[in-house]
Amino acid sequence: MTAHIESFYHANSSTISYVVYDSQSLKGMVIDPAIDFDLSSGSIAYHSCDEMISFIDSHHLDIDWIVETHAHADHITGAAYLKSKLGAKIGVSQHITQVQRHFVELFDLNIPCDGSQFDHLFKDNEVIQLGQLSVTVIETPGHTPDSVCYLVENAAFIGDTLFMPDSGTARCDFPGGSASQLFHSIQRIFELDDQTHLYMCHDYQPNGRELSYVTTIEAQKQYNIHVKAPVTQHEYVATRETRDEKLAVPKLLYPAIQMNINAGNLPASHNNGQRYLKIPLSVS
Repeated sequence: MTAHIESFYHANSSTISYVVYDSQSLKGMVIDPAIDFDLSSGSIAYHSCDEMISFIDSHHLDIDWIVETHAHADHITGAAYLKSKLGAKIGVSQHITQVQRHFVELFDLNIPCDGSQFDHLFKDNEVIQLGQLSVTVIETPGHTPDSVCYLVENAAFIGDTLFMPDSGTARCDFPGGSASQLFHSIQRIFELDDQTHLYMCHDYQPNGRELSYVTTIEAQKQYNIHVKAPVTQHEYVATRETRDEKLAVPKLLYPAIQMNINAGNLPASHNNGQRYLKIPLSVS
């Protein structure tokens, strides 16, 4: 095995980001980077990304790609910042355009909806190279239309498709989400070898347990509270949709999605030189 995987935990959003690289050529990629955003003050900082850059520099890595598993609703991506520092390409699912169209209308944003903010739009089963490493893109819609996993040797970076077994699976109530689709996407993941290591994008540490973000397909099949055998698609969809009805809107949804569908680029400055993120109001 030539792949090396380094994880970075962003405590404010319970996000795990990764640097994955070929230990021979030192070619690598960054998966799901997060920046630091304070909702109450609107301040943005890049400490978490700088930590990744420090690791990359100290290991003399050549980062070719910064990739997203989907347009996140719970943290703001550091893709644009890392691109400015590392010169890497930003990649995301081709279905980002569907997400863009919905939220551009909701927020009345003046940005293109053709995915052109990103350097590359991945198709299902597309393969990219990191030196000797092959990275396969697997479409896994359901949580969002643009959800994908990245398979590297016996490791799969699965975004929000699955959480650790004691936390179940991702919500499906975002625009374009579908519990039925997610069930099928999970079954597609389960077709991989049982010993495939699954790397989470989040861990919310239920019941105060220690941080944990790596498991196997075998463990998910046996212990995942939402999809362990012998659950049927009908049972899963009913459980997922019932749970989703009770979930609150993610705290960072509105600021995060505005920047994430724009590859992490800051909003344009207004005439007063200030940048703004919008919050749609719901008046009852």
